[in-house]
Amino acid sequence: MTDLDQRPVTIFGPDFPFAYDDWLTHQAGLGRVPSEKHGAEVAIIGAGISGIVAAYELMKLGLKPVVYEAGRLGGRLRSQAFDGANGVIAELGGMRFPHSSAAFFHYVDGLGLKTRPFPNPLTPAAGSTVIDLEGVSHYAETLADLPPFFQEVADAYDAALERGARYSDLKEAIRGRNVSQIKAIWNPIVADWDERTFYDFVTSSKAFKALSFRHREVFGQVGFGTGGWDSDFPNSMLEILRVNVTECDERQRFIVGGVEQVPQGLWRRVPAKLVHWPAGTTLAGLNGGSTRPGVAKIARSENGRIRITDRWGHVAVYDAAICTTQSWLLTTAIDTDERLFSQKLWMALDRTRYMQSSKTFVMVDRPFWKDKDPETGRDLMSMTLTDRLTRGTYLFDNGPDKPGVICLTYSWMTDALKMLPLPVERRVELALNALTKIYPKADIRAHIVGDPITISWESDPNFLGAFKGALPGHYRYNHRMYGHFMQDSLPPAEAGVFLAGDDVSWTPGWVEGAVQTALNAVWGVMTHFGGETLPDNPGPGDVYGDIGPIALPD
Repeated sequence: MTDLDQRPVTIFGPDFPFAYDDWLTHQAGLGRVPSEKHGAEVAIIGAGISGIVAAYELMKLGLKPVVYEAGRLGGRLRSQAFDGANGVIAELGGMRFPHSSAAFFHYVDGLGLKTRPFPNPLTPAAGSTVIDLEGVSHYAETLADLPPFFQEVADAYDAALERGARYSDLKEAIRGRNVSQIKAIWNPIVADWDERTFYDFVTSSKAFKALSFRHREVFGQVGFGTGGWDSDFPNSMLEILRVNVTECDERQRFIVGGVEQVPQGLWRRVPAKLVHWPAGTTLAGLNGGSTRPGVAKIARSENGRIRITDRWGHVAVYDAAICTTQSWLLTTAIDTDERLFSQKLWMALDRTRYMQSSKTFVMVDRPFWKDKDPETGRDLMSMTLTDRLTRGTYLFDNGPDKPGVICLTYSWMTDALKMLPLPVERRVELALNALTKIYPKADIRAHIVGDPITISWESDPNFLGAFKGALPGHYRYNHRMYGHFMQDSLPPAEAGVFLAGDDVSWTPGWVEGAVQTALNAVWGVMTHFGGETLPDNPGPGDVYGDIGPIALPD
């Protein structure tokens, strides 16, 4: 086995194959700003992972990030503790983090957080999996334990990817960080696939055409990796292919104690290297111990600076701002001066399409699902994929001395909308009713302790949805948003406000996209202030003109 074979796949492109992890860890640092700019304030709108990463890195450069947040620090990295239980949490937003998220894990590892394999279906961490379709349940520990039909579905998708996207070649190019090879394979795919849905790719592939409708239906219900993908069938196939080829759905990790520890940790962390600020400086300290209130208005002041008005009417002006909110908030929750962005960029921001998502959790007295059925010798309950209302059910063992947690239902789009108007108690009842049909011997109710926890991200006015799901034809919109940090050619009236967040990225819904776009914005602000990267550690903007995403004609 060669060193290349051993090197892990990371989210290195494929649209913009830049090594963010190498840029972060280089001994030279991300760059420098002129000393006369040290202490200059930069508004950070939104304290999710993207805003906190941007603020943390700007602080290290000697700038003063001023962080605004309308809701809760951490954004969709939200770990809610069950009352009265120490360290027992429900992950309401991001909960499984692929090993390929190299830049994100730079911060996880730097904070010394522990991780463990996420209990995805058919993985050792799950122990066992039950796939329940049309009232028939299949118990398995690996894919090989399932009827051959399921292997046929998996093989058909693998064959479709190989034939349609040179999948193995593209993956190896990403593994080896071979930029020219990545671009040679990926750029033609973008041009050919921009207007193709995920469903069109599946149904038109030679591999699936040779099979039945039932195969395609089961693929939608059960899918690959983490579960059913029929809610993504209307999405652009480019978006799905990025997930596959960068292994976002493989080797996923769970952050022990909750992923919210990452933004909270960076908020309070003292960096090892700081410019300008005294030793011991933290983001929390620079911001007086708390974030500013949510932003109500963004405008350009008479002297050309960025004027931010918070929800209580306090006004402050800045030479630069990074906006990490979901893009719809710029026209619904925040009064944003239309002149700050071009009309083409506004088109992209407004056309962003968000997916709905619902989760409901209960805490149980112990991981009773590990009990064995005396008749079958099988686990009493398993990680579950089903066509019933619950769709996905996940089991979290916190150890022998702590209560366990069950994510009763994790659903998307129309399945999530079924839950939207319902109170948490009704959501729990519906989920338990469905699971009782699958596990008639498991008395889940008898083990529930404490109060349940639920979330519907689309009903939260600070989010309006879980994350972006790009539709066919949206590549150009994504290109405009992602490349906005490159501002040399912008008119002065549009310069100085930078976009970041996973909905700006090429991998929406994955934390790595939020981190990478935050780092793009850091480069943008640094150069906006007259700063630069060091010659032996070029940043994303330094190479964007050479290896940036392909531009499709309008």
